[in-house]
Amino acid sequence: MNVIKAWKPSNWKLKRADQQPNYKDPEKLANCMKQIRSFPPLVFVGEIEALKKQLGQAAVGEKFILQAGDCAESFQDCKQKTIESKIKTLLQMSLILSRETHQPVIKIGRIAGQYGKPRSEEFEYVNGVKLPVYRGDNVNSFTPDPKLREADPQRLVSGYQHSALSLNYIRALSKGGFADLSQTKPWELENLSSATREKLAHVLKTFGDSLSYMNAFDFPHSRQPQVDIYTSHEGLILPYEEALTKQLPSGKYYNLGAHMLWLGVRTNSLDGAHLEYLKGIENPIGIKVGPHCKAENLAQIVRILNPKREQGKIVLITRFGQSNVKRLLPKFVKAIRLADAPVCWSCDPMHGNTYKTDSGIKTREFKSIVSELTETLNCHKSMGGHLSGVHFELTGENVSECLGGSNGPNMEDLSKHYKSLCDPRLNYNQSLELAFTLSAMLENQSPSQLLSASTSLQISPLRSSMRRSSPS
Repeated sequence: MNVIKAWKPSNWKLKRADQQPNYKDPEKLANCMKQIRSFPPLVFVGEIEALKKQLGQAAVGEKFILQAGDCAESFQDCKQKTIESKIKTLLQMSLILSRETHQPVIKIGRIAGQYGKPRSEEFEYVNGVKLPVYRGDNVNSFTPDPKLREADPQRLVSGYQHSALSLNYIRALSKGGFADLSQTKPWELENLSSATREKLAHVLKTFGDSLSYMNAFDFPHSRQPQVDIYTSHEGLILPYEEALTKQLPSGKYYNLGAHMLWLGVRTNSLDGAHLEYLKGIENPIGIKVGPHCKAENLAQIVRILNPKREQGKIVLITRFGQSNVKRLLPKFVKAIRLADAPVCWSCDPMHGNTYKTDSGIKTREFKSIVSELTETLNCHKSMGGHLSGVHFELTGENVSECLGGSNGPNMEDLSKHYKSLCDPRLNYNQSLELAFTLSAMLENQSPSQLLSASTSLQISPLRSSMRRSSPS
């Protein structure tokens, strides 16, 4: 008689684990993981469940997901101004989207933990020297030094500490008045084109006037300038994720290092260690879906990760590239419908449109990003569905990493302010311009997919409890 053993966070060790660092000192790794296990949780179970509930609402068209942030966070960017610029950009984009669609926006940052990166190659050559490839600050250093490129488990302890510092300040910003629309002075509109600045100023004034009106009549919650910002990162380095996993008295396991984790395209094997780990935790799970994924495999992955068919558990993040959406997306939509699996559909228009210039610089074009968004929205609409969210790599800084936009860099500008440690990000102006462009697209979705303004008291997205029709 076969006995089914209960899942444990360490079960991933029984499977093939791709994209893992090559640690030379297993004892040092074990000691570092013991230290991390002793640390307090970074997030709370109640927050994770609140996000899952909101994602369930996004799945049926009542909310919209904005997941955005760095490609690869850097320890050195754990600074006040840098964090403020990221949160400001995320909040402003959510206001733009909420104003145009009359929907609350779920704000999920690629932040406070996105310190590990999967890579296509094990090694690279820098100035003729063969080095282990940079895998994120949780693993090794970007500095092209052979010693610093060795995987060091002590960096995982530093990763936890930097995540804690970032989260602490994010909570202070989100609860302490930084998101107060009646006091937007901290939101300086520098590095914006005149057109984007004018449009954003109008949005801020509209929301500020609405809040002033509500304050005058003392509407419930109108005086609470608070906003929920959730964190996410790729569940990549499995010893670290295992160390962050806690069991509740109910027997359920939660990863308390982030509200949401995602499964990448390089680690989605059906018999792989990442799927084995992620299937046992209660957190919402994103699944990156690339052009090389098979529709039947995706349906099986979804069933494994969500056997109870829980609403809000799974977010499918498609990243096909603009030229592949029409050909590929319908296959995946049909496979998921055939599996009768509840999911949120999100679009990552960044990764599938990445290429290298003749000089070897990674970049993406703004027009290609918009094109993939357009194709994805149209495809879902033509199949009687809707897009539940988007996933962007961006920064609040004035970088020159992606080409185009109304005020974006051209090919000659790329090297002037290129700061990303891995993939190119949208800069501040491009991010807001994309939010305005996307909001116009979303207005054209079927009215049945969007909440009518007449059925909502959602004057501001800051507190979802202000909505009468679908309270959080």
